[in-house]
Amino acid sequence: MTPSRFALSRAGILLITGLASLYFIIPIWWFVVASTKSSGDLFSTNGLWFAVMNLGPNLARVFSESDGIFLVWMRNSLFYGIVGAGAGTLVSAMAGYALAQYRFRGREAVFNVVLGSVLIPTLLLTIPLYLVFSAIGLINTVFAVLLPIIINPFGIYLARIYAVSVPDEVIEAARIDGAGEFRIFFTLAARIMAPALATIFLILFVGVWSNFFLPQMMLIDPQLQPLALGIVEWQSQLISGAQIPSNIVICAALVSVLPLVALFLAMQRFLRAGLAAGSIK
Repeated sequence: MTPSRFALSRAGILLITGLASLYFIIPIWWFVVASTKSSGDLFSTNGLWFAVMNLGPNLARVFSESDGIFLVWMRNSLFYGIVGAGAGTLVSAMAGYALAQYRFRGREAVFNVVLGSVLIPTLLLTIPLYLVFSAIGLINTVFAVLLPIIINPFGIYLARIYAVSVPDEVIEAARIDGAGEFRIFFTLAARIMAPALATIFLILFVGVWSNFFLPQMMLIDPQLQPLALGIVEWQSQLISGAQIPSNIVICAALVSVLPLVALFLAMQRFLRAGLAAGSIK
């Protein structure tokens, strides 16, 4: 490739990358700017630039609205996310490790079923889950939200891929030294699989945090609802003419995103380690 053609190709790639970046950055920028405006400035000023700073009163209104229900929703989301994603990561790790390291009849059939389950949209399972949970009396309980999270086919698939990289020699040496299977898994395999486990936890946590349809079907009590469902209810009240301004709903949505940003930043080193391991493989 000649230098001129190389420069032209590079310019084209940079242009496409720049346009794609703007496509994602502009809505986020508007989101942040709109959260700092009053209800009147939201529709009367430039949507992509700041007006009179009103972030403090907006935040105060968010946390005080309906006797502080927003904090209850955030607490519920954190509980569902940490407990559900943590349990789901553990189950996925153990199942993936078993499928990768143990030889038993029907292992490939089980893995094929797991792989096929990845292709099934989660929304299709919501109504069957509602009917099952209704029959056993779990509707409007935390278990109705937590139990569907624990089994995640994609998490099992990803854990199996990383569990294959656990050296057989290390496992055999640990067995010779008298270590049990659970000790081998938690002290050896889990450490090697740490990048995959971090990725699985992140995927499950984000899925739980942004899940709307399942809690809407399962939960009736507002004190059990997560953030996503609560903010959508505020939005529906806004449409119906209730006294919750648009800037308050937008500010609440911005606050709901901050824990996800913090989680991504905190787990960056695990994700980078996973990418490096994948490149070596």
